[in-house]
Formats: sequence, structure tokens, C-alpha cells
Amino acid sequence: MDNLRRTATVDGHAKSLHDAHAELLGVGSAPTGVRALVADSWLRSAAAGVDADACLAPIALADSDLVEYREAHPLSSVFPLLYDVLGRTAEECDSLMAIGDTSGNLLWVCGRPDGLRRAERINFVAGAAWDEARAGTNAPGTALRLDAPVQIHAAEHFTRPVQRWSCAAAPIHDPETQAVIGIVDVTGNDDVASPMTMGMVRAAARMAEAELARLVAVGRGRQRLELWSPTPVSTLHVAGLGRPDCQVRVNDRTIVLSPRHSEIVVILFDHPDGMTGDQLAIELYRDDVQTSTLRVEMARLRAQLGADVLDSRPYRLRIPAECDWQAVPALIAAGRVREAMRAYRGPLLPQSDAPGVVQRRESIERQMRAAVLALAEPDLMVAWTRSRWGADDLEMWQRQARTLPQASPLRPLAIAEARRLDHELRAPSRR
Repeated sequence: MDNLRRTATVDGHAKSLHDAHAELLGVGSAPTGVRALVADSWLRSAAAGVDADACLAPIALADSDLVEYREAHPLSSVFPLLYDVLGRTAEECDSLMAIGDTSGNLLWVCGRPDGLRRAERINFVAGAAWDEARAGTNAPGTALRLDAPVQIHAAEHFTRPVQRWSCAAAPIHDPETQAVIGIVDVTGNDDVASPMTMGMVRAAARMAEAELARLVAVGRGRQRLELWSPTPVSTLHVAGLGRPDCQVRVNDRTIVLSPRHSEIVVILFDHPDGMTGDQLAIELYRDDVQTSTLRVEMARLRAQLGADVLDSRPYRLRIPAECDWQAVPALIAAGRVREAMRAYRGPLLPQSDAPGVVQRRESIERQMRAAVLALAEPDLMVAWTRSRWGADDLEMWQRQARTLPQASPLRPLAIAEARRLDHELRAPSRR
């Protein structure tokens, strides 16, 4: 239980991890106990930049692509069986059954019409991406992440819009290679959180695996399984802390972006659902610019990253993405201030004056500084003031001077620097 109640120090207030999440969601209270797998999933969701207040799972597969893709998927051969043994029961209980692939994309969602309509409000529809990196903590995404059966109950979901639902999911494996080829899920009301539902979902997954094995044994379905095999999902890794530009790694390529393209990528990270050209321009440029200017920049960036990485209508990142600047607030919220300090290699794109970047940069620096001050550990404060961005931080020097042991050789330096900075700050008012 101790690791479930790791303290988070943000802006000088100590909070448990579940209270930090409650604050993130804007609610007054949080569950009295947070399971370890849920707490870890929250951390991964926050680090991926999922908006806990408003994020909806993005649509990853358009209708035309979805039909062709799922017909070629090995789970299409066992979908009728899954619907018969689990889907019908889910419908009778006013719940939904969903089947998804290894990327968390839902291929089938079955249920009564009124249930399907309610699910549309949270984008729980065929073609939507429900992996953790894009939809936050949920049973299908977390089951894929852990390769294990998972139940997520109501407020355990990372995002607010999904918290009226509960879900249970289990991975389905290739009978020969044991690689995960998809998931089966039941989503509905609080009744879904029962052990009986979890047992039914696990049994359905094992039944699907047994049917796939039977098809292979009798010589049917083998061609389909050989034609399709799980491939690693491309992930965009971006570093921008303490750098004048972003370094991007996707698959086996490493690219250093121009300052302008770096700003665009940073802004898009905060808007996983996409932005119009006007919305992006407001956060990118301090002054009005011609729409053609932005279109040219986006065309160049798409050519550099690849059309499979960057969408245009709306502008958004198409593949799962991770960045170093979103990991820092997530570590702080989990009470892991030392890890956050190690991850914080400096301000985000310090030379940028793009409004969206400036806002994000100042927010991260403010959170990191407040966490160090609140923890009041001398070595962390020393590390802060030795950095180029913290060298003139008067309050941090003053706190060091009060906190360092009397015998510490660093204490006289802290006192001297605090006096120097205080004198320089007061000097203009004496003239």
C-alpha cells in the first residue's frame, strides 16, 4: 500500500497520487485506494500527454480502411464465435462487446442500439484507438500494455468522459507464437466490474485461442495467420528539454528539426485530437501570418517525418508519441521529484517565443521549481542553482542557505549568492 500512496509535491502542497489525479480531473475527491496497476497506468497516460479532462479516443481507421483491415485480420475468423458466446450475453446485460487489434484500435463494437449511441459519446466505436497513449487508462489499452486480463472500474479511468463506464478486457494470443494479436472487451455499467464478468472475458479469450488453434490444425485459417503477424507499432520519441530544437526518433531514423518545426511538434503534442490551421497559427506565431506560410511549413514537416506520422485535416500526430517534457510533470505528480529533476534537462526550447511553447515551457519550469522548493532537499536545490536556468533564483539560494548544515562548505556560497542577488534586485529601487 505504501507505493500506492507516494506523495506528490506540486506548488508546495503534499498530495497522495490519487489526490493528484483527482485534482487533475477537477473533482473533489478520489478513490480511497488506488491499485498499483491503475496508478502506474495513470503515470504512463500523463507522460503520454493524455488530457484527463477532455480527451476522447481518436479515430484511427476510417470506415473504408476499417472494413478491409478487419476482414484481413485473423480475429475475423473467430469473431462469430466471440459474438455468440460473449456478445449476446453482453447485449442482454445492456453492455457492449468490443474486439481490438494489437494497437488498441477497435475492430468491432457490438451492443444494443441505445448502448451503442451512448458509447459514441466517448468514441467507443469501431475504428477508434483505445491504447493508453491515446485514450488513457482503460481495460483494452491497459490489457494490451500489460499482456494480461484487466478490469477498470469507473473512476479508475484516466479521463473524465469515460468515468461513467466500467470495462474488462483480456488479450488474445496466436496459438503458435503466443504473440498478442488482439483483445476482447466488455464495457458497460458498474456491473461489469464484477469477478463474473472478468471470468467470462478471460474464458472468451481462451476460447478464441482454442478456435484459432483448431483452424490451424485442420489446415484452415493458416494462410490468414501467416499473412498477418503483429508488427511493432511505430512510436515517435521527441526530446526538447534544454535544446534549441527537437530531436525526433521514429523507427530507426533520428532527425533534428528546425526551430519552427520543433515548435509545431511541441504544440501538436498538447492537442492529440488535432488542430485547424487557424488554431495552430495562434499558438505558433506572435503576429498574424498568411495561411499559405503555415501550409508550406506543414508540407515540409510532413515530408521530413513522413505522411504516416503527420495528418493534415486536422493537423495532428498519427502514431503514438512520447516526449521528455510531458514526463516531467507526470513524475512530479507521482511524487518522484528526484527522477523528475534528472529528466529535466532544461527549459523547453528556451529560445522559442511561440505562444504555445512559451506557455508549456513556463508551466513545466514552474512545476519543477515548486516541487524542488517544497521537498527542501539541499542536493536538489544545489543542482537547481548550479544550472544555467536556476543560477539567479534568489528564493532557491535563500532556501539553501537556511537548509544546508552549518558545517557544509556550500552554505557560505549560498549565503553570498543570496546576498548578491538580493542587493542587485534592490539596487534599482535605491536610485
